[in-house]
Amino acid sequence: MNKAFVREPDSDASVRCPRCGNLATEIGRGPLDLHILPEHRRRLGDSAWCCGNVRCDVVYFDVFDQSVCVEDLRTEVYPYCATAPICACFGLTLDDIEQDIREGQPVRIRELLKQSQTADAACRALALNGECCAKEVQRVYLKLRGL
Repeated sequence: MNKAFVREPDSDASVRCPRCGNLATEIGRGPLDLHILPEHRRRLGDSAWCCGNVRCDVVYFDVFDQSVCVEDLRTEVYPYCATAPICACFGLTLDDIEQDIREGQPVRIRELLKQSQTADAACRALALNGECCAKEVQRVYLKLRGL
């Protein structure tokens, strides 16, 4: 294909969402196959980028600006649905984090952080953005604690 029709990364090698301009994360086939409805999956190849901006309806896109939106996903997923598990591997939810805060000890979060370091963690294949949820879980915990 002629390179004139392919989206090139910015000069700093970053790729941004064609709809909102958010910095995107490159992901592989696993999350695409898992999360996209079959009739929409064929829009993208073996890899794509994940927007991650909860205010943008584009979830995945490719170098040809083909995109998959929130309504094209198989199920409700975090961060687009607050009741969906934050952790795709072990199922930790916002309710679990809130319960840790109510109980005064981040027991569930600590357990998740331990599990995320094991071979059972399959973030690259299961997570919407192909990344470990540990940073997001910690961010949510600190935000809910007002820190």
